[in-house]
Amino acid sequence: MNNILFVCTGNICRSPTAEGIFKKILIEKGIEGSFNVDSAGTHPYYIGRKPDDRSVKEALLRGYDISNHIARKLENIDFFCFDFILAMDFKNIQHMKEICPYECFNKLKLLTHFSNLYKNFEVPDPYYGNCYGFKLVIDYIENACNGLVDYIGF
Repeated sequence: MNNILFVCTGNICRSPTAEGIFKKILIEKGIEGSFNVDSAGTHPYYIGRKPDDRSVKEALLRGYDISNHIARKLENIDFFCFDFILAMDFKNIQHMKEICPYECFNKLKLLTHFSNLYKNFEVPDPYYGNCYGFKLVIDYIENACNGLVDYIGF
């Protein structure tokens, strides 16, 4: 079982989008049973809330339904439960390193590390922007998630 955790700041825009995209890719490839996929935020701002409406809308336009996601905060146990802990930006990585046990540092990566078009770019936070930002997020995440599946070997 491959355990994948996507992480952003509040768990209402980027990381639930990544979770939804990755899950759909797995279903399309018929390998969803080989993965445990979740997402979390580095900060507790939106615990218990649904994703941002703009994220839901743009995801649906591209065929991804993230509307049932409930935001949660990253917990210490996550560092031991997941094989890949994939951040959307460098601030997310920095926040995680502040609480991550040293022996789990190797699990922390930028999601776009697996991208062939946006390698090691930050997935921009669209929260304070317009709909274009949410579309761009999906472009970055789709490419990186496909690269992640290839990297793992499916």
